[in-house]
Amino acid sequence: MPLTTDAQIRDLLESARTIALVGASDRPNRPSYGVMAMLQRHGYRVIPVNPQITGEHVHGEFVFRELSQLGDPIDIVDIFRKSAAAGEVVDQAIAIGAKAVWMQLGVIDHDAAERAEAAGLKVVMDRCPAIDIPRLGLARIAPAA
Repeated sequence: MPLTTDAQIRDLLESARTIALVGASDRPNRPSYGVMAMLQRHGYRVIPVNPQITGEHVHGEFVFRELSQLGDPIDIVDIFRKSAAAGEVVDQAIAIGAKAVWMQLGVIDHDAAERAEAAGLKVVMDRCPAIDIPRLGLARIAPAA
C-alpha cells in the first residue's frame, strides 16, 4: 500500500537526504522548477533528471539523462512525468536501489506502485512534497554526516 498517513509521509521526508527529480525543468513556469527549489531550500540535495536538457544545470545541479547515470545513493525518486511514463521511471528506481518513489500530484500507476513495493521501495502516489512539508510543519533537514 502506498504511504498515506501523516506519520508515514513525515518519516519518509525526515529520513531522506538525496532526491532524484525525474522530469526536472529549467523553465521557471513549470511546477517541477519550483518544487526543486523548495526542496533544496529545505535542505535536500536534489539531482535533476531530464533527457531533453541533459548536461545543463538547474538550480546549480547538473542535469542527468537517466537515473542509471547517478553515482550517489538516492533516497527518493520524485516523478514529475505523466502517469503513462511513471512505470518506466519506477523500474529504473528499482534498478538503482532507490529507497522510495514519489509520484507527484495526478501521477497514478498502481501496477508500478506494486512493483516498487515488491522490490522493497516505499511508495507515495498523487502527492507533492512541497505541499506536505509545510503542511506537516517539518523542520529543515540536517545535511548527511
